[in-house]
Parts: sequence; C-alpha cells; structure tokens
Amino acid sequence: MMINVGVVFGGQSPEHEVSVISSIQAASAMDKSKFNAVPIYIAKSGIWYTGDDLFDITLFKDVDSLLQKASIVRLVPTGSRRLRLQRVDSAGLFGEQTSEFELDILFLGLHGGSGENGGIQGLCEVLNVPYTGSGVMSSSLAMDKVRSKDLCREHGIPVINYVALREKSWAGSEDQTTHELSSRLGLPVVVKPVSLGSSIGISMVNTETELQEAIEEAFRYDETVIVEHAVGNLREINCSVLGDEDHCIASILEEPVSDAALLSYEEKYMQGRSAGSKSGPRSGKSGGSDGMASLGRMIPAPLSEELTESISKLATDIFSILGCAGVARIDFLMNDRTGAVYFNEINTIPGSFSFYLWEPVDIPFDQLVDRLIEIGFERHRERTDRVRSYDVNLLAEHSARGLKGAKQ
Repeated sequence: MMINVGVVFGGQSPEHEVSVISSIQAASAMDKSKFNAVPIYIAKSGIWYTGDDLFDITLFKDVDSLLQKASIVRLVPTGSRRLRLQRVDSAGLFGEQTSEFELDILFLGLHGGSGENGGIQGLCEVLNVPYTGSGVMSSSLAMDKVRSKDLCREHGIPVINYVALREKSWAGSEDQTTHELSSRLGLPVVVKPVSLGSSIGISMVNTETELQEAIEEAFRYDETVIVEHAVGNLREINCSVLGDEDHCIASILEEPVSDAALLSYEEKYMQGRSAGSKSGPRSGKSGGSDGMASLGRMIPAPLSEELTESISKLATDIFSILGCAGVARIDFLMNDRTGAVYFNEINTIPGSFSFYLWEPVDIPFDQLVDRLIEIGFERHRERTDRVRSYDVNLLAEHSARGLKGAKQ
C-alpha cells in the first residue's frame, strides 16, 4: 500500500528558500513505488498551501502566481495516527468548501524558526501524527547554540570559549559590554544569532567597533547572541549522523572550501550547478540550485585516519547526548596547527538532508529518505506505546459533592 507523505517546507524563517530547495530535492528522491509525496508549503505569511505545482522549484520565481493556483489547507486529527489534510476553498456554504486527503506521516523539511526549534515537532505530537527527524526536546536544544554547547561541554565535548548575550542586558551598556567581551575572549571573535543557521547574521570581527556593530546586526535576527573566540588556522569539518540516540552511524567527513574566513549564505546556497549534476536533485523541475550540495567541498576531508575516527566519534556522541533522531549534520572547527577540534553547532534538519555525505558510503538519497521515514514511524510507535491517560473520570466522582479548590 502506498504511504502518503506530507512534505512540509517553507515557513516563517530567514531560511525559507533553503527549505524549499531541500524539500523539493527530498520529494524528488522518494521512491515513487512506495511513497506518494504531497506538498505542504508554509508561505512567508504563515498560510499553509498544497498543490502539485509546489514541487516545481522553477515556479517559485513568481510566488504570488504560484499560490493563486494552490489551495489553502488545514490539518485535522483523525483520532488515529493518520492526519487529515483539508483543502479549503473560498466557495460553498459559509464561504468554505473542503476536500480531504489523509496523510500517514509528515516529512519535515523546514529550516530554522519554529520548523526546527521544536515548534512543528510539538504540533505533530499534539496531532498524534508520525513525523521525521528529532523530537521536541532535542530539536529545541540543538537549535539553541548556547544550551547545546552547555550540555555537550558537561559531557566532555570540546567547545570554544563563548559568552551568551541577551538583548535586554545589552541595551544601555553597549560600550562597557563590548569592552568586557573583548577583554574576556580576546579578538578576533565570531558573533552569531543563537537560533539561526545558514550563516545568517554571522560576523567575524577584529576590533571593538566591529564587535559592537556585529552584535547589533545579530540582534536583528534573535534576542540572544553568542560571541565566541575565533579559532586560529581555521578549518571547518562537517559530519552527518543517521539513526537515533540509541543507535547511530556517522557519514563520510567533508571540508567546505571558501576563500573567506566564514562561509556566507550566498556561498552555501547560491552557487548551484545545473539540474542533473552528479550530486544534484533527482528532478528536472528542481531548478538550478542544488542547495548545500552545490557548495565547494572536499569529500572526504583530507585528514588522518586517527583524526577522522575521532571526529566521527564526537559527532555520534553529540547526536546521542542531544537525543537526536533522523539525520543531522554536526559542524566542527579545527585549528590546523594544533589539531584541536571543537564542536561548533548541530543542524537537526540539515540543508539538502546532507545526502551528499551519505552517497559516498553507499546510502543513496532515495535510501536516506526511506530510512528517515522508517525512523519516523518507529519513534511514533514508541511514543504511542506509552500510557497516555488513566481510565478514571474524576469529574464524575466529584459531581455529587462538587470540586473544591485545586488538586490535593
């Protein structure tokens, strides 16, 4: 029997376009003999849409025209693990006319914001529908660069020196705080919004003046920023991990290549090759961008066998510590002179689902997607096997004498 997979993408996030690319890639890679992919696009306005044209990335050049042909949808729980997708059209009685379609699982392809911080994951659990990727708690922890580093450091994972800064504490003490950060961490430093990826809002600075400007820029995206000492002789090494917190495996390692000190959003996502390239999407309608697959990189990363094994072990440890599931990408910073390696951040819904790191180890994109869906179903079964309620009606017991006060 065909499995109906709702592919959720877009969202109200600065990483909206990245999500569109990644999700259309994944939908194109799905085994058409097993899965019926259904697009569920969350527009920047927050309205949810469906329609076959939403899997054609070339049509996103004119989003307004694309959405005029699409249908607004809402999600309705059914009381079982299936989820009803209702199309809502402005016609019929009371201005609405609906048609329905049942989904077996939601394939989450949202990047950033409530799509990756536990928000959409919590909605899925309230609706009692299976979904791909990490759960509520692990998604929330992983999205927060400060709390994920705090937890990993407690478990012995090496992290670079950092300071978290809240906007409320920054306001009115900008000069003093800037000087304190410079003295404590030393320059240069890197400034990042705590809960964003794709290099959005990130700056490397060498002076206190630049530091103050970078903090102000980062606060445009998040109410909390993290300021980190910049690693010297920097090399960036990334590793993807697949599985769950009890059993997971590491991919091949990669080293992104850039002339800049930090990879920019444009370098990560706007250097796409034409569709049909070796590491590109599986559909001619996926457009000219390959998302993260288009980034210049060395695969495998040119490291010693010992260092490769060490970083791979760190990656799977971090994945387990944070309680992740599905596929994630863990990014590391390395001082090439000393060989010191530091945990930088984890992406629980990585760009392009990191398929390009699994193909070299004989897990092609279609099998990766298959495994993500399989893990989603497995985790849902584990959740629903637990006791969720007691078959006791306290309201009936107390109806005769009334309910007085709060719980005793």
